[in-house]
Amino acid sequence: MCRIAVVQMKSDTDKNKNLAQSRDYIKEAHYKKAQLVCFPEFQMGFSPSDQKPIELSGISETVVTGNFVKSLGQCAKENGIEIISTIYEKARTKNKVFDSAVAIRRDGVVMARYRKIHLYDALGFRESDKFLAGNNIGKPFQFAAAKIGLMICYDIRFPEMSRILSVQGAEFLVIPSAWVHGIMKEEHWQTFLKARAIENGVYVIAPDQIGNIYTGRSMIVDPFGTVLLDMGNKEGMEVVELDKSDIMKVRGKLPLLKNRRTDVYKKNLFAFTGH
Repeated sequence: MCRIAVVQMKSDTDKNKNLAQSRDYIKEAHYKKAQLVCFPEFQMGFSPSDQKPIELSGISETVVTGNFVKSLGQCAKENGIEIISTIYEKARTKNKVFDSAVAIRRDGVVMARYRKIHLYDALGFRESDKFLAGNNIGKPFQFAAAKIGLMICYDIRFPEMSRILSVQGAEFLVIPSAWVHGIMKEEHWQTFLKARAIENGVYVIAPDQIGNIYTGRSMIVDPFGTVLLDMGNKEGMEVVELDKSDIMKVRGKLPLLKNRRTDVYKKNLFAFTGH
């Protein structure tokens, strides 16, 4: 059994306030005996639409030497807990940053980093004005809690990514998000999270931002599509106990990964990729 803490927070524009709040959530998760605490996208700070790219770049930090990750790492070590965090990661390109998720072990060491590959240039938004896209799907990594694959927000609209991570062994897909309000947006959010869980036979853990322009509705969905957690529109943290053995039980009854026809897919590869 794995005890997973999900944080639904309203990030301030002040990253120091967000860091202090994050540390409090980590201590609370430890008190509630969670093994892993998951934060939403833009944990480091809310970026208003009128914030210039150079201003966002000014608060960005590196994963290795930046205070935000180092402070969270120290907190992980003090509380013996694993963390999925997000930061604005400094890039060499002037006035742009990476939207990155960082996995921190309970000893404070950074285990993995994933840079968001699908930027939200849709429905009136242009993340590419401020962000650089990553170019790699990070391989799943082993935490004490489970083998984890990382995605970020808009990535859930692209099923290829969750399939790749699942085939590579991910048991939990952790998807830090900042899902924007809009017509049908909550319906899309719920539908995608359930679909990614069902089609891959994995747990989906999706902490989301609340307030500002975001929907909330942080969720955990089990491998059969049952919603185990829906945080609605309240700010805070919830802890859910997950049974990893349910993954194999569901895959035994609904062997979607096993029943794939990769021999046929390969014949149609060019059509599939759009060539």
